[in-house]
Amino acid sequence: MGDRVAGKVTLITGGASGIGRGCAHRLADEGAVAIIADIQDELGRDVVAEIEAGGGAAEYRHLDVTSEEEWMAVVAALMDRHERLDVLVNNAGIGIGASIVEMSLADWQRQQAVNLDGVFLGMKHCIPPMRDTGGGSIINMSSVAGLRGYASLAGYCATKGGVHLVSKAVAMECAQNRWNVRVNSVHPGIIETPIWDTVVPESVRVDGVAIDLEERAALGVPTGVLGQPNDVANGVLFLAGDESSYITGTELVIDAGVSI
Repeated sequence: MGDRVAGKVTLITGGASGIGRGCAHRLADEGAVAIIADIQDELGRDVVAEIEAGGGAAEYRHLDVTSEEEWMAVVAALMDRHERLDVLVNNAGIGIGASIVEMSLADWQRQQAVNLDGVFLGMKHCIPPMRDTGGGSIINMSSVAGLRGYASLAGYCATKGGVHLVSKAVAMECAQNRWNVRVNSVHPGIIETPIWDTVVPESVRVDGVAIDLEERAALGVPTGVLGQPNDVANGVLFLAGDESSYITGTELVIDAGVSI
């Protein structure tokens, strides 16, 4: 156990699996209280049990990030219990890959609701308690797809590009108002998480033959290495802690060179 974020109360959306799970473990390993928020209740409670078994502090809260009422309830319960919120990791997200001429409006809107509305609601309801209790750090999970375009991922790129720029805008608002709340975005590349099952249902094809994620990384990542959730969690830990106190409104790209 370390102490880089000792005593900080951290809320991680989508914390039951993938990158969110990795972030919850990493933050708890460094002394934070990891509050895992998700709609996958059983998996979320499993993460809490894992963290507690390792000597860390964790809690689970059910949260549909598209629901303003649920956001309000979770933040109110958190403040009632801890009286502060130091870090928000706006990580919850989905990926729906499809041609722009074939994607349904329902899929477009659902992806916008989770990936972009959820980030908006998180900032809207977490900035005031952070501002009023000394400040904090908001880390919004974008993607390399928020920096460049990808064929058949227009909907996903739109949401992650939105996360990228809304982070900068809100960082500026917080700074100009002297709220002591930092806002940054994180942009993972090809990371081994369940989201690939829906972003690219058949993984990727070469000459009509599907290949797995490790093969995709070997082909598309300059280093040839498939990323792991902990690779992203290490960056989130840095942005969550006091080591990054002079950093706001920027993007941390964790992609082994994919976006170069």
